[in-house]
Amino acid sequence: MLLAAVKGYELRLFLDAARKLELPVALGTDRCHVLDNPWRDGALPLRFEEPEASARRVVDFARSQPLAAIVALGDRATQTAALACQALGFPYNPPEATAACRNKFLARQMLEAAGLPVPWFRRFSRHDAPRACLAQVAFPCVLKPLALSASQGVIRADTPDDFIAAFERIAALLARPEIQVHKDATTDWLLAEGFIAGREVALEGLLDRGRLRPLALFDKPDPMEGPYFEETIYVTPSREDAATQAAIVCCAEQAARALQLFHGPIHAELRLTTDGPRVLEVAARAIGGLCSRALRFRTGIALPELILRHAAGLPIEPLAREDAAAGVMMIPIPHGGIYEGVEGVEEARAVPGVEDVAITAKEEHPLEPPPEGSSYLGFIFARGSLPEEVEAALRQAHRRLRFRIAPRLPLARKA
Repeated sequence: MLLAAVKGYELRLFLDAARKLELPVALGTDRCHVLDNPWRDGALPLRFEEPEASARRVVDFARSQPLAAIVALGDRATQTAALACQALGFPYNPPEATAACRNKFLARQMLEAAGLPVPWFRRFSRHDAPRACLAQVAFPCVLKPLALSASQGVIRADTPDDFIAAFERIAALLARPEIQVHKDATTDWLLAEGFIAGREVALEGLLDRGRLRPLALFDKPDPMEGPYFEETIYVTPSREDAATQAAIVCCAEQAARALQLFHGPIHAELRLTTDGPRVLEVAARAIGGLCSRALRFRTGIALPELILRHAAGLPIEPLAREDAAAGVMMIPIPHGGIYEGVEGVEEARAVPGVEDVAITAKEEHPLEPPPEGSSYLGFIFARGSLPEEVEAALRQAHRRLRFRIAPRLPLARKA
């Protein structure tokens, strides 16, 4: 069973991989539970904001239609998957581990308790007066919601005035109905922590009953210094030296162990400081969006197929990534407005090394850049002999795209 949001980018990739493997798949999604099969996918309707109840529905489903494995796509489904796997006896992560991965405060507490180096951190209610919190923080620092992903709501503050402005902005974001509807232990809280300076990397890995099997290490060549932290380019293999790469893998494995992660994909974000790698966070899932298309292995399989093979107990050796360098650009939203279209897609696809340009923004839909927004205009994929060639191809393709974004009209005031 695949557990996923109906609007998730990656669901189609996993369904295609399941068809290739001839694996029968049941779906559990957050579709409307009142309408009768509105998406025509026969999915079991779930509420991921109610993981205990959703897990019971999955277990009840398994009594009549036996399941062999459960795979969660995206952060919101991981807690439901953990509880259902625990009840059904499937290897997966303990519910405590997936809960920590979706709560940045709990994660910092567990990393600190395990003796791993972490920055100072404080948790605040969105209802707190930010000026009264200043005595508990130092600068520079980063403020962030406890559970949102894709850098949504993550803001750097260098001064007390920055802190107050960032706090108020995040509190307003958390108060939005689309976030409060997922009411849980995180939606009313934000985290402040010391800013970790250094280059940022991402490690994609697979935990096999507690043992980490690294799959790919991505460089993030754009500086991630703030005030916002929108991710753009991922390129692999990493250009870091062998000793640094080994230290990154070791640090990620220690963090996974500290968080009690046990089985399944992980996506770790780290900073490379003068004192060695430091973990920003570890997610109990694979890389998000369409980014998994950037990874292929020498056996010819892509990441979604690898994850399904692992969950189903099928052979996955060897795990060596293919020799070519690869990368993806998550096309940033330059400013807010209404998306009207794009020109230059074929020009971008014609750039040597570019494999595809996938525009995921929908015409006439609103766009919101960071830190409030959490989506992208689309994705650019490239391959080449060297990471430098891939990065250059991604940037050149992006320059050829011309997006039309109309300003949003102000809301009419009531008389």
